[in-house]
Amino acid sequence: MPPTSAPIPLAPRPLALGLRALPLFPMAAPLSLLMRRLIAAHPGLITRLGAHGACRFAIDPTDLPLVLLLQPKGARITVHRRPPPDADTRIAGPLAALLGLVHGTWDGDALFFSRDLVIEGDTGAALALRNAIDDAELDLAAEIAALSGPMRGRLEPLIALAERVTHLPLRRAEGV
Repeated sequence: MPPTSAPIPLAPRPLALGLRALPLFPMAAPLSLLMRRLIAAHPGLITRLGAHGACRFAIDPTDLPLVLLLQPKGARITVHRRPPPDADTRIAGPLAALLGLVHGTWDGDALFFSRDLVIEGDTGAALALRNAIDDAELDLAAEIAALSGPMRGRLEPLIALAERVTHLPLRRAEGV
């Protein structure tokens, strides 16, 4: 795990500019597919959320021009431009910090207290989501590679390269 004093890298500017130019609807379909796969592979995600499973979570990568609205019980993700849509909870921070939370790269408490991460709304729901994700030990790159079928062998080295070039934690941290 990187030291908490290390600055959180920002998403590459070309990525942010590219996402600004893309229509939103085509982005939502693969993200919802990924979410359905995550929930199927890790059913404890919904169970661990308890009453918060019906909450709407705005995941707001502040260095990108979009916001994800996550609805765990419906296994749905919608993509929005700013301002964030109405949600029970908003979790905002640089993309690397948000990915780092999922992959165990950075400690959520340290990110919150350093103000790299902002939580608004139902903090109990945000904490339940964090705990559910921690328990599932998710690896988004592995899940995406698994969805790619026969292209998996070619995709995995590309993900590793993208991680080295962008400094974004795209895979689960080693030894976590």
